Amino acid sequence: MAGLKAVLFDNDGTLVDSRELLLASFHYAGPAVLGRQLSDEEYLQKVGQPLAVQVKDYTDDPVLQERFCEAYRAHNKTVHDKMIKAFPGTVEALAELASAGLKLGVVTSKRHAVAWRGLEVVGAASYLDCCVGWDDIERPKPDPQPVVRGCELLGFDPSECLYVGDAPFDLQSGNAAGASTAAVTWGMFNEPVLTAERPSFVSHTWDELIASTLALL
Repeated sequence: MAGLKAVLFDNDGTLVDSRELLLASFHYAGPAVLGRQLSDEEYLQKVGQPLAVQVKDYTDDPVLQERFCEAYRAHNKTVHDKMIKAFPGTVEALAELASAGLKLGVVTSKRHAVAWRGLEVVGAASYLDCCVGWDDIERPKPDPQPVVRGCELLGFDPSECLYVGDAPFDLQSGNAAGASTAAVTWGMFNEPVLTAERPSFVSHTWDELIASTLALL
């Protein structure tokens, strides 16, 4: 691929280190609603998809699913700003990519307002030209629709865009949309899980991602 015009990023696990925030919210909602605590691995296995999708693995009861989401979000809201942080080098990387003339955006399975709040808190929002949350689309990742919507908002064809994520669902969505994809290994999923989705390239550090991305210009 050459002629790259824009880069879209996943949020949690890619730009924002929210692992401890997510686990704190899960640890609250599990006992409060389900009466039991799941393992961290069970809670995190589908991070990258909407919470309403994830919770179906915890209980088949639609009422409990809704109560779990409500409890999770209520707790998350109380600790969000003090627990959320950018991965080291994130803001500097966004600044460098923006200065190279690339349009930047976020495509996330979080609600739009919550994701944008986090990006503001960590200092990343000012470099971003769009944000697509799960409440902005009809079909969440791994469907291609979220990435396609992000490309539309930035004004480019998916073939001119790169989607960067730390989850297999990110890469599935980006590949299906017709975008190039980059897997990053500092998030929630290990490298073999990511390479199985055949990303355009894998980056272990922000410096690697910047170099590989700028090579596509």
